[in-house]
Amino acid sequence: MRNTDLHPTRLPDRLRDRRLLFIAKHALWTGGLHPEDGNHAPYHREVREILEGLGLPLLVADGYAALFERPDADFVFPLLNRGGFFNSEMLLPLLCNRLGLPYVGASPIVRGLSDDKHLTKLEAAARGVPTAPWALFRRGAPVDVSRCPPAARWVIKPNNSSASWGIRDAHDRAELARAIAEVHALDHDAMVEPFVAGSDVEVPVIPLDGAPAMLPMMIFEQADPTHLRTYQEKRDLVDRSAKYSLRLFDDPALAERIADLTRRMVGIFRPFDYGRFEFRVDFATGDIRLLEVNLNCNLWSEKVFGRAAVAAGFTQAELIETIVAESMMRQLAPAAARKDAA
Repeated sequence: MRNTDLHPTRLPDRLRDRRLLFIAKHALWTGGLHPEDGNHAPYHREVREILEGLGLPLLVADGYAALFERPDADFVFPLLNRGGFFNSEMLLPLLCNRLGLPYVGASPIVRGLSDDKHLTKLEAAARGVPTAPWALFRRGAPVDVSRCPPAARWVIKPNNSSASWGIRDAHDRAELARAIAEVHALDHDAMVEPFVAGSDVEVPVIPLDGAPAMLPMMIFEQADPTHLRTYQEKRDLVDRSAKYSLRLFDDPALAERIADLTRRMVGIFRPFDYGRFEFRVDFATGDIRLLEVNLNCNLWSEKVFGRAAVAAGFTQAELIETIVAESMMRQLAPAAARKDAA
């Protein structure tokens, strides 16, 4: 039963002969949870199986080498975002650009803008979108913890990480300096923010008819608003069932405020095909702050996008097809139209 007026996009017949290359770290995975990457492995398998069902000529690869030379493909669906090195999320789009291959997702420089949390916060501040105060410590630059905003507790995280990888907290300046050094030792820049109690409201955005559309908002509702969610929890490597739960966000007044803030941010990154806009909501005060923007984020059926798609009346297969179809029509259909006109 469809719960919104949103409708999935079908891949046009004229594009069904295009050869699609799917690249993901676990694209060839056949098992359950991965011992290090957790649910990312079944997520990649799920996307591959859905793409197989679209009937497109499909090529599958699990490494960057697939794009070192031009593959026998017309279009690329890159999911190899966490490549194990700094700024790895930009490499596949760069390789596609080098070869002149269109691909799902945002351009490399836009990916960099969203993945660099500091730059995203600067964009938010320029548009009146509230966000927690912060300090950035680039790796290799001097560290002066007195630049950090005052707080009783700080969150320290890699400035370009995803799924809370490398996140930690501190309660005094000595702990703070040590945590920054630890993040730098991971070969990442360090961002420091005051810890903000509350729960995270997630806004999934996809293109529909060529324009950004919000799927129903979801909330990671925390049993303890002061709990710091970890990478291990987000990847289902430890039991987190008693700590927080994912459900449909059902506060209309707050949702309208969050939607307004999301609309202010969306235009910065267009076109991006799909992305998740994250806000921390303090229900005790009603404060809303942008946390970060995740383009080319997790689409797994058990995570935010998949659950939001169900709330919108989409199946998981319709969600993936919509993203692929909208991206292909944006990039391939205009070229086809020009060729036909000639």
